[in-house]
Amino acid sequence: MDCIFCKIINNEIPSYTLYEDENVKCILDINPISKGHTLIMPKKHFKDIDDIDLDTLNKINISSKIIVNLLNEKLNPSGIKLVQNNGSLQEIKHYHLHIIPSYNKKDNMSVEQVFNLLTK
Repeated sequence: MDCIFCKIINNEIPSYTLYEDENVKCILDINPISKGHTLIMPKKHFKDIDDIDLDTLNKINISSKIIVNLLNEKLNPSGIKLVQNNGSLQEIKHYHLHIIPSYNKKDNMSVEQVFNLLTK
């Protein structure tokens, strides 16, 4: 399978990993909508919401709370939205959940700077 997210999960492609366990990998988006934009991916390949099982969805939701807590603690956003795309809206056909913080003012930190802030 030629899935970029599977390659990231298998460490064939480097990533800014914020959290990882046996079920999920949480990485900073390299083309973020905002500072701290994170992707949560199941380690097992599922195409979309129709393909994924409820147990894996629950594990993704549990890890989303870990990421939201980290973002709130370190970046203090004014709000956070969770987005999951399917069908033509889904750019990469590997189920993933976007955690997208919102801020009252724009900040031009690089992904690497955000990663260093979140992991120190």
